[in-house]
Amino acid sequence: MYRKIYNDLINWKNDFKLPLMLIGARQTGKTYVLKKFCQENYPNYIYINLEKEPDIVSIFDATLDPDRIVENIQIYKKIDFNVENTIIFIDEIQVSEEAINSLKYFAESEKPYKIVTAGSLLGVKLNRMHSSFPVGKVVIKYLYPMDFEEFLINIKEEKLIKEIELHFKTNEKMVEALHKKAIDLFNTYLILGGMPAIIANYIENEQKINLVNFDIQDIIITSYLADMNKYTENTESIKNNKIYMAIPNELARENNIFKYSIVDKDARKIRYESSLDWLIASNMILKSNLIEKNEIPLKAYVNNNKFKIYLSDVGLLRSLSNINYREILTEEKFQFKGALIENYIACEIYSKTKELYFYNFQKYEIDFLVKIDNKIIPIEVKSSKRTTSKSLNEYINKYRPAYCIRISTKNFGFENNIKSIPLYAVFCIFK
Repeated sequence: MYRKIYNDLINWKNDFKLPLMLIGARQTGKTYVLKKFCQENYPNYIYINLEKEPDIVSIFDATLDPDRIVENIQIYKKIDFNVENTIIFIDEIQVSEEAINSLKYFAESEKPYKIVTAGSLLGVKLNRMHSSFPVGKVVIKYLYPMDFEEFLINIKEEKLIKEIELHFKTNEKMVEALHKKAIDLFNTYLILGGMPAIIANYIENEQKINLVNFDIQDIIITSYLADMNKYTENTESIKNNKIYMAIPNELARENNIFKYSIVDKDARKIRYESSLDWLIASNMILKSNLIEKNEIPLKAYVNNNKFKIYLSDVGLLRSLSNINYREILTEEKFQFKGALIENYIACEIYSKTKELYFYNFQKYEIDFLVKIDNKIIPIEVKSSKRTTSKSLNEYINKYRPAYCIRISTKNFGFENNIKSIPLYAVFCIFK
């Protein structure tokens, strides 16, 4: 399956200097894309999975010398290879802190060792390493669930993508038949989300949503909960679990700023903050920070006590919320669809910028603030064609932005300094 990250891997190969680490939540396709890259670009490649081959961990425990590590791996696997034309893929590297430490020495070696690594909970591991992480000695890339554009590419809708991009640039309305088709495909994506396994199942079933095996999403959620139990102490895993399962309740509230009391009526920040940090580091959830000052850099004006949380994949949110796919396909509006759409926008923005911000002023709220061409651009999200908003109008009057973005089911347009973008065209914003 096509993934945008593949282009980054090719760039790494062409400008190879350091080992590469691919970070992402479980089931986002890290192993698949790295195996594909290794097989298609190198005469030889060695695959090591530290979770499935725990004996190899002792090789890294015994020495950090790259030559000895490689020699011992060759002996263990009964193979012989030339480092000039061979790439080594270490999967589930979070299992061994010493394997992570060894990357520094591979980077400093005079021999051209080509190392790529991946791990499901690398963000958590790196935050909790006892020794220092080899900063500057590793190229780090992030893999998120497929965005809507990747979904369209994988279902062979490249011509539709070009049409969407054209109208995004011109602000002219797209032909109604194509606009409706794109909205229908967006609703399908809202059901499926971006996990490769569920999209593959959709394609295998001739793109018939009624034939999709939605148990796949339930299994992914179960694997996430299992990771919480496997890699944390019992009391912490219970808190992690409670936060994760409470996300639909958090998003369903009209004012969905995160409240620990929604997780547990007796919950307090001091008890649950470390669990929230664990989930963020694991890439299972995304955090959107409240900005207190409408100035660049946005990160400098974060209010650490007020924030929102989203699930890292909108399809998993639908599954966790127990919403039947038919409810999304119907024209009837239901309240939680707005939460699904807001979560979708958060995922699209975060996968491009790796940060999320929202803004409150007076009694008004702006759903998202982003930086485009070094300007702060407000984004308002609507789940239907009704796009009247006092918040955005007040923001325009107060701050006079270069322009604003309104995302809804309406066709493209530009009026009163507001750029109207259909829900399916969000991927164009950061191109």
